[in-house]
Amino acid sequence: MSEESELLCSAKGCRRPAAYKLLWNNPKLHEPERRKTWLACDEHRASLADFLAARGFLRDVEGLA
Repeated sequence: MSEESELLCSAKGCRRPAAYKLLWNNPKLHEPERRKTWLACDEHRASLADFLAARGFLRDVEGLA
């Protein structure tokens, strides 16, 4: 996989490869079935998930295959 096509963590300033997809939506703005995606490395999975969960946005966390 080339560097340009590598999936990177969505945490601010992080350049690590992503290992997880955090699926979320804002129920005030999005239809219930719509999912937006943040990517997370091992280090930032919990903090990004906690951020989304605290706002009621987190729907699921999946590993990247």
